[in-house]
Amino acid sequence: MAAATSSSTVATSGGEVAVERRGIPGASFVKDVEAYLNQLGLDVNSTLAFLQERLQQYKVVEMKLLAQQRDLQAKIPDIEKCLDVVATLQAKKDSNEALLTDFELSEGIYSRARIENTDSVCLWLGANVMLEYSFEEATSLLQSNLENAKASLEVLVADLQFLRDQVTITQVTIARVYNWDVHQRRSKQASSSQDS
Repeated sequence: MAAATSSSTVATSGGEVAVERRGIPGASFVKDVEAYLNQLGLDVNSTLAFLQERLQQYKVVEMKLLAQQRDLQAKIPDIEKCLDVVATLQAKKDSNEALLTDFELSEGIYSRARIENTDSVCLWLGANVMLEYSFEEATSLLQSNLENAKASLEVLVADLQFLRDQVTITQVTIARVYNWDVHQRRSKQASSSQDS
């Protein structure tokens, strides 16, 4: 897991470049704009266009990661609720009591059920697949799914933080390149007016 969440930096003549993290390319922090432009082999306008395009790519990836984060944040409480239901069914089985419950048939339509002594529970696995499990198997499967979902959410949050850092670095680089270009133009303009 550590390898999937790690990233490193490499020093270059123009600044530091963060190596990609799980497919997200790293952004360059530019210390010397002129060296950075020479290293890329691009003029200022092409460099700014490249950086703007990279910024848009980061925004697209961020939208995808945020959607995945919302899905996981919705999935975790559902799994916890399923674990509670399985535990309740098991407790009622051990006490030989019937369980009265309301369940949703359709959105806003509920029905009451009386659940007698049972040894198993059916779980939706997705893609319209449902399997019957013993309480122990269901608890084990749900606990494993919960741990996986929490671990995935943790990695996703770290990916989002890395991505936000890359967005900030790219925005700073755009500003530095633009300001350097303005400074160069003013210097040329001042020197040409002094020569006249």
